Amino acid sequence: MYKNDQRVVITLDAGGTNFVFSAMRGYEYIIDPITLPSGSHDLDLCLSTMVDGFRQVIDRLDTKPVAISFAFPGPADYRAGIIGGYLPNFPSFRDGVALGPFLKARFGLPVYINNDGDLFALGEATGGALKEINERIRTLGGSRTYSNLLGYTFGTGLGIGSVINGRLNLGNNACIETFCLRHKAEPGVIVEEGASIRGVKRAYAELSGDSSDLTPYDIYLIAEGEREGDAEAARRAFDLCGEVAGDAFASAVTLTDSLIVIGGGLTGAAKYIKPAVLRELRSTLVTKGGEDVQRVQMRVFDLDDELEFAKFVVGDARPLKVYGTDDTVMYDPMKRTGVILSKIGASKAISIGAYVFALTELDAED
Repeated sequence: MYKNDQRVVITLDAGGTNFVFSAMRGYEYIIDPITLPSGSHDLDLCLSTMVDGFRQVIDRLDTKPVAISFAFPGPADYRAGIIGGYLPNFPSFRDGVALGPFLKARFGLPVYINNDGDLFALGEATGGALKEINERIRTLGGSRTYSNLLGYTFGTGLGIGSVINGRLNLGNNACIETFCLRHKAEPGVIVEEGASIRGVKRAYAELSGDSSDLTPYDIYLIAEGEREGDAEAARRAFDLCGEVAGDAFASAVTLTDSLIVIGGGLTGAAKYIKPAVLRELRSTLVTKGGEDVQRVQMRVFDLDDELEFAKFVVGDARPLKVYGTDDTVMYDPMKRTGVILSKIGASKAISIGAYVFALTELDAED
């Protein structure tokens, strides 16, 4: 969409510990990233750091940027550029900060702020998974083009973004969320308690009896037999993460008829998580009469598996005779969806999403 565009957009990876500033042109970073401590506990320090970082980026550019665009944790009124509410990593923003208007006044540039899950999905749709899937379909002789994508990020929490018909779906309130859905095994608990870093850590501790402060990477090494611990409990902890997430994914994909891309830090353990996601998506429910009903009304494919991808492309196409004539038309009754892992990584996808969002908004204004 904008891969060959020559306009420059300034980006920011806003973490509670560090801010990482950069700039993009045509889906690629054009300067080395600038990392500064965020100072998120002190509003004055945090905002001055942000201004300093953006100024350093501008000073390194050989052309004037057209916008500032980045993801920032919510709650927020993203359209208005206002951040406020319960933000564990940014306590100084809780009373509300008009961040977008502040930065626009300082730099005289349009400023676009969005949720990281939204920008992850948009980046994967325009420069990542969705683009890759459609190109591979054409290479294999397929005719379908897919335009709906759900993007999920596994990390501190469980993030989501939704692209419908090639456009980012922001909803009425920029409040499309998944973290607060029900936990499959504990219906009174939010899904994020199971499908997140803390969920994996808690599950391993409960299953193994090991209460030491292990990271998900430590647990992954245990699962791989490369670190001392309960390997079966480690594998089951990741499996539970995938099971809980897959149940939430099933509801979303049923309502949006989308493909799914997964990214984020926990995907380093995808070999233990993704099979459970697929198992849930392929599971069944029952009617009161005892009939099985597919949890997802499409056939679900693992799009990282070459053989499954080939079947996904071919489907079940067959000639169908047109009643009362000698003509035939091609008919493919197989409804299908699939799950794929991010190849460009969540951080790059979010930056591409921020870039595309800014240029789309600017072009719409023109």
